[in-house]
Order: sequence, then structure tokens, then C-alpha cells
Amino acid sequence: MTHYLQAHCIDDFRELARRALPRMVFDYIDGGAGSESSVRGNRSAFDRVRLLGSAPVDVSQRSTAMQLFGRSWTLPLIIGPTGLAGAAWPGADRCLARAARAFGIPFVMSTAATATMEAVAEAAQGNAWFQLYVFRDRAMSARLIDRARDLDFAALEVTVDNPVAGRRLRDERNGFSLPLRWTPRKLASVLARPGWAWRALRAGAPRLELMAGELGLQATHTIAQTMQAQLDPSLGWDDIAWVRERWPGKLIVKGLLDPAQGRRAQQLGVDAIVISNHGGRQLDGAVAPIEILPEFASETGGRLPLLLDSGVRTGSDIARALALGATAVQIGRPTLYAVASGGEPAVSRALALLKEEFEVCQCLMGAGSVASIGAHMVRGAASAAPQKETA
Repeated sequence: MTHYLQAHCIDDFRELARRALPRMVFDYIDGGAGSESSVRGNRSAFDRVRLLGSAPVDVSQRSTAMQLFGRSWTLPLIIGPTGLAGAAWPGADRCLARAARAFGIPFVMSTAATATMEAVAEAAQGNAWFQLYVFRDRAMSARLIDRARDLDFAALEVTVDNPVAGRRLRDERNGFSLPLRWTPRKLASVLARPGWAWRALRAGAPRLELMAGELGLQATHTIAQTMQAQLDPSLGWDDIAWVRERWPGKLIVKGLLDPAQGRRAQQLGVDAIVISNHGGRQLDGAVAPIEILPEFASETGGRLPLLLDSGVRTGSDIARALALGATAVQIGRPTLYAVASGGEPAVSRALALLKEEFEVCQCLMGAGSVASIGAHMVRGAASAAPQKETA
């Protein structure tokens, strides 16, 4: 149960998760769309951004704190929304919410969570945001918005990059479906992971609690197809305007890759955007968000907080994103790898390691504060434009 103490970076947590999880569950978390070129491209794009060490600079007084939405957070890091997290560890959504709260960073609950909104709200105690899919049934989306408001979720994050679900070939090959349909190969994979099997036996099979409650679940070939039956390919900016009118709090739009859409978000009164290719799980061959980030910074003129996900694995990656114009980054797989390795304590360790990595990087770059990290500190990427917004 303490194997997670052997992890000293996110890659270590990934290996621990691979050893702990049945193949179909690990592949669901680890895999991407199609050939997975977007997944690989996200990482290689980060590696092409080189950091400029600056010495001698006095960094004896320094802070990793970030200002966003009128609050100070421990680190420019957010645990982003991840569906079916309970397949990695029973109660994973609540584990992630509690770890984020204790660490002093936001947690974003997924519409495809394996916990109820009430359970996550209790675990987060005002520290959670809610991720929303705008479904074909707008009345259902409206009910979720209203519940998020009534439960004091601090922000609403609307995902827009899935008018259709990407093809997850690993899931198709593994037959990873809801509800789970057992085959001899799947049973053998589960029996080879007795710790996971015992926890799953005690907790019961994970299910998408919100979708089960609102819609009921029908057997489909893959998890992606479960979502596909509800996603709306007609989603457009008029729907975002409808959400903006209904939601009184901070509104974030997640899943933008076209810099021109950043200005449109500003015009509608969106409070922040997440530049994202869905972790490489939607458009195979998509541009990496870190590559397109400087164009978003230029397009929005520093007047809109820019969040970024897809490919973040180290504290140095956080610094790279900030230098190119991001206000903060979101992570998904890293904390899923961690929770699969040992539940909430493992997530806390992963967050502490990321903070340690970031602080070392910050010092060696000569940056005493998050706000002082800028485009002059990187090479190998287009320059970011104006000073970032932290509203």
C-alpha cells in the first residue's frame, strides 16, 4: 500500500499504475485517439521548449503562489476533470478533491465522475470547480448547472472539443465498456492484479454516477460510445452564451486550439479558457497546446487568463507554460497515475513532487515569483505576448 513512496516523479507513478491496474483500465487512462500521435506530440512539444538558466540572481525570497479568480493558490496547477476515475481507485474523485483542497489548488469534477456532486462538494469544501458537457438534452445540462450553483462549486468549466468522441483504439481492442462485459482475457488481466481486484470487489464496479442518475446507462462497445450517445455535434458559441446567462459564477471554456476562438470567448464574457487537445484523446494529429499557446497570448492581449493542459508531466513543464503565456496548467493523467498507486496519500505525494520540481526550476531560472516567469526565459518557441491576466 506504500509502493507510492518509491515514486520520485510522475513517470514513476505511471509505472506504478501500470503494475497496479488491469490492462484495460491502465490503457483507458494512458491511451489516446487513433495512432496516439497527439499524445506523443504533446510531450515532444514541451521538450522542444528550452529553459534559460539565469545566474547569479538573488532567489532567496521566492513564492510559487498563483493569483486566479481573486484567490491565492499554492501553485499554478489545477487537477483537471478526468472521467471514470473510480476505475483507478475506489472513491478516486473524492481522493483527488481532498488532496487538492489540502494542497491549496483547485479540483475540477468531471461530468463523467464516479461520485455524486454532493460527495465531491463535501470533500472539496468550496474548493471544487465543475466540468460540464453540454448534452443534446439541454434540460439535463441546465439541471447540472443549477446543482453546481446550489452546491457552491466555485467555477464552471465547459468542455467544447468533443462534438463527436475520438476513437480510442486501446479501448476498442480491450473491449472496455460500460457496464463491463467479462471475457476470459479480461478476467485473467484482473486476476493478475489482486490488489485492484480486491478493492473493486469491496467497492463494487465503478459507474458514471451523474450520467447514471440523469440518463441511466446502456451497454455500449466503449466508454467513448457511452459519451457519444449524449454529446451534441451542434454545440456552438450560442450555447456558451446560454451557459453564461444561466451560470452566475466564473465561467471557463475548455478545449480551444484555434487562437481566433480566444477572442470570441472574451466577447461572450468568459472568465478563462483552457487551451487543450483533450490530452490527445480527441483529434489524432492535433497541434500541441504548448505550441499554440503564444498565439493565444497574442490574440487575447493578456486580458484573459489562459489555462493549459495536455502533456504536463513535470515542474519544468509548468514553468514552460507560464513563460509562454499561461496563467496555470491543468493535469489529468498524472494524478490518475498517482491515485491508482495508493489513493489520496499518493496524490498528495505527486503534488508535492511537482511543487518541488517547479520550485527548483523557478530558482534556477532566476524567478522569485510566478509572475516574473516570462518569454525571455525560454528558447525554441515563439515568444508569448502581453503580460498574463490573473483575474
